[in-house]
Amino acid sequence: MITKSSEETIEIALKLAADLKGGEILALHGDLGGGKTTFTKGLAEGLKVNDTVTSPTFVLLKVYSGKIDDKKIELVHVDAYRVESIDDIKSVGIEDYLDRQDIILVVEWAEKIKEILPKNVINIYFERIEKQGSAKAGSLDENERKIKIDFAN
Repeated sequence: MITKSSEETIEIALKLAADLKGGEILALHGDLGGGKTTFTKGLAEGLKVNDTVTSPTFVLLKVYSGKIDDKKIELVHVDAYRVESIDDIKSVGIEDYLDRQDIILVVEWAEKIKEILPKNVINIYFERIEKQGSAKAGSLDENERKIKIDFAN
């Protein structure tokens, strides 16, 4: 899918949130500025989270209360960008959130902690698109993203 704005990225996340049941792990992949946190904000909106979602870059993990239909769930947002070892992420208790049906776990920079994640994650890839045209060729567009959701496990 191609998005041309933050709002379109949020729309894709809203649609995905409507299909979640609880227990899913979303592994987000992409460069800095790729749209991972924006996507997570849309997911939170779709899961009826009332708090403002911000990137947990320095605290590694944040937990938000939400709902799927009338069922209470927690959206656990992990940012593994600054993780240097698996012990870093284990120290914030990530393992407490694995294999729980009342949790939606979203992991930015998931490739850094893939060894502790189960195999059945939903991988979501974010890629900024190069600008087209003579003077701007080779530079990245501030708004356009290619988003690929891989449900295959």
